[in-house]
Amino acid sequence: MGPAEDSTRPTEHRKPERPSKPRRPRTRCCLLKGCERRFHPKRSGQRYCSHECAQAARRWTRWKAQQSYRATKTGREKRNEQSRRYRERVKSRQQTGPEEAVAEPARVITENFFRLLLRPAGLLRGLRPAASITTSALLFALMPARDGTSLAARAALAPDAATAVADLSRSCRR
Repeated sequence: MGPAEDSTRPTEHRKPERPSKPRRPRTRCCLLKGCERRFHPKRSGQRYCSHECAQAARRWTRWKAQQSYRATKTGREKRNEQSRRYRERVKSRQQTGPEEAVAEPARVITENFFRLLLRPAGLLRGLRPAASITTSALLFALMPARDGTSLAARAALAPDAATAVADLSRSCRR
């Protein structure tokens, strides 16, 4: 080990060493084309304002490298070979046809599937429905329509369903 700096001076006459504050780099412009926002970099080599901008720049760089590679003779040959292999795969898939394709198993609806959606039997005991109201209209009158169904689908059940439900709720309050 060599001598310390200013080792000829006595230690009491030396300047005390101050810890230097880390300097914060000045604001920069994001280098991603289209963003160009001003930002305070957290590191000295930071070029992009956010993680998303850095990812977009990486994607663009890969795309550009691929384009320039495909412009070369070997790149075009490899791409043509890829396309040829793909066409062969598609052709072999079409030759197998639907005969060999396995049909999906049929969906089975169990007996208890609708049980949660039905009204309790105690609510229906005191009700004497009119002959024009069907049982399904009575049971499903207050059920919410599912996604993909129109309002007309609910109206087709029974026109008197609203009155039947009102009668049902009055009879249950007694």
